[in-house]
Amino acid sequence: MSTTDDNKRLIRTIFEGLARGDARLFLDSLDEAAVWRMIGTTAWSGVYTGKAAIRRDLLTPLTAQFADQYLNTADAIIAEGDTVVVECRGKVTTKTGKRYDNTYCWVLRMGDGKIAALTEYMDTELVATALEPPVRQA
Repeated sequence: MSTTDDNKRLIRTIFEGLARGDARLFLDSLDEAAVWRMIGTTAWSGVYTGKAAIRRDLLTPLTAQFADQYLNTADAIIAEGDTVVVECRGKVTTKTGKRYDNTYCWVLRMGDGKIAALTEYMDTELVATALEPPVRQA
């Protein structure tokens, strides 16, 4: 098997978990120095550097807004070398009762079997209207 095949297999397995609401493998597969770029100009947009910062500044405040389990389903996974591109759909209701059903394109750069970088493209208007600005810990 090539690295491309290994990378694609890992991301497919991660999304099998995310589709069931299980993010453990995704979190375990983030490199300690991972960089997550959220495209756009929303309060959530920006660059999150390091696994700890991604959890603290992005994932924890984001999931705190959800009323139920967030599900993310991959519609297409394309891989070449250390790059994996995923077209995916997330679904959840927020605690304010708004639907946050977004469509994404994730461009992942892999390294040593881990996610080294993730650039996330999404409907930023939906982010701005369905989500409250993040409350981040100091």
